[in-house]
Amino acid sequence: MSHIIESGKSDFVKVNVSNSHNDAVAFEVKFAKDLTVAQLKSKLEILTGGSAGTMKVQVFKGENCLATMDNNDAQLGYYVNCDGLRLHVIDSFATFSFDSAPVEKFELSMDQYDQRTDSVRSYLKQNRMGKYNEEERQQAEEKKRQQAEEILKRAELCVLGGRCEVAVPGNPTRRGTIRYNGQLEGKTGHFIGIEYDEPLGKNNGSFGGKAYFSCAPNYGGFVSPLSVTVGDFPPEEFNIDDEI
Repeated sequence: MSHIIESGKSDFVKVNVSNSHNDAVAFEVKFAKDLTVAQLKSKLEILTGGSAGTMKVQVFKGENCLATMDNNDAQLGYYVNCDGLRLHVIDSFATFSFDSAPVEKFELSMDQYDQRTDSVRSYLKQNRMGKYNEEERQQAEEKKRQQAEEILKRAELCVLGGRCEVAVPGNPTRRGTIRYNGQLEGKTGHFIGIEYDEPLGKNNGSFGGKAYFSCAPNYGGFVSPLSVTVGDFPPEEFNIDDEI
């Protein structure tokens, strides 16, 4: 059995919770680290509608499974000691089926489901979590709106033939000439095509088999307008002295 060891002094931990019946839905919850796994499962039973006696809880970081909480007497802090991880609930009882006898499917209308007080949706509403936190939702929408405006503003400055400097996290700052301004087929968003001064790019002006501009191999690249600063950037001189 593996467990997670991270540094942290808080008595509580914030995690995202998802379940096997709806992988697309995940919401943030704060739990005390001294909860036993059995106590945690009882709380997750309320959140996910699963059965505490049959559920399996896995710890994820991104898409990587770090551990399975297989000791009901262990404390949550033994497995999770930092914020931001995800607890994924697999309800083995709910997913079990009997081949010998057909089971009638029980369904609720949206109105009937909204009226229930023991559902995940009701819990989220009562605690103003996820999409039911109006303030967080408005803040997220405002952030997206501001980013969209900034992208449009920066894109308008990217005139074809203009000089620029490109700064992408994890890559060296590069200089080049703007060769394309628009969308890429098969990609969401707005992109600026750059012909770099040095072979520090990824293509020759093509993307997905379609040519948007032409340049030498590894001299071309497509980046977000937010990564482009337009200005009078002359080509840099690279002097390489022979070493003895």
